Amino acid sequence: MKRMASLIGGLLLSSHVLASDVFYQQFFSPTLRHHYPYSVYLPDGYDADASTPYPVVYLLHGSFGNERDWVSRGNLPQVADRLIAAGHLPPTVFVMPGSRSWWVDGYNEPARSAFFDDLLPHIESAYNVGSERQLRGVAGLSAGGYGALNFALERPDMFAAAAALSPASYVPEPPANSSARRHPAFLNEQGEFDRERWKALNYTAHLEDYRLNVTPRPTGTREMYPVPLYISAGRSDVYDAEFHARLLRQTMEKIQPSDVRLDLYPGGHTWRVWRASLPAALNFMFQHIEPPATSSSE
Repeated sequence: MKRMASLIGGLLLSSHVLASDVFYQQFFSPTLRHHYPYSVYLPDGYDADASTPYPVVYLLHGSFGNERDWVSRGNLPQVADRLIAAGHLPPTVFVMPGSRSWWVDGYNEPARSAFFDDLLPHIESAYNVGSERQLRGVAGLSAGGYGALNFALERPDMFAAAAALSPASYVPEPPANSSARRHPAFLNEQGEFDRERWKALNYTAHLEDYRLNVTPRPTGTREMYPVPLYISAGRSDVYDAEFHARLLRQTMEKIQPSDVRLDLYPGGHTWRVWRASLPAALNFMFQHIEPPATSSSE
């Protein structure tokens, strides 16, 4: 039976957890200057002393959400349990951080910097997870999809795969009904939505550097490999997410034609769509998240 509990120090240091568990944790973030909350899923049989580290996926919540959303509303523990038991995923650690921003260094807090500078080092020191690109993925819904996409494009050296579910990555700017227009991350000192700030922080600002990094040179070499991207959206999304998802797919296919997938679902900008698309997103990501291949002599 799955247990929901606060993680105490002795259990964190225990070598074995007998069943998959979700724990609610926090640590002090120097970047944020306050405690950084997160939920963590540890798979059945998690071994803190195992010689091979576990893959880790960071799951980002949506606008005005929190670190418990993927557990309480997204069914992450049940989906992960099922996919791992069926052999579709290896035993994996899922980290679901909380943020007051849209995963950007916005007007209200430096969420992007805190993610890279504080959260990742903390997780990699507290849990037996890989610190290599091939063992790390990032995904999110709505504003979290916006964040996951930005992270993957900005730091393709750090993620083996990404998934953006109904990403709020609107171009050229959010629709009139989007919460981005009233979110503190994008409100200037006058309390007005800053269009230039949005443009500077959206995924389009990362595209050219990303393209240059992942496109093979005439010699066949490249700076780094592209980050395979899964995208989903509901066909009845009130924020027109299907249109923006199709635009994102078209944009990314010009850079990495074999490494983009878009799935459309009946429904709107709701947890019904995100729960439905989560298994497909994880199956897609784990075609690319894997331990280093073991070399063999022939």
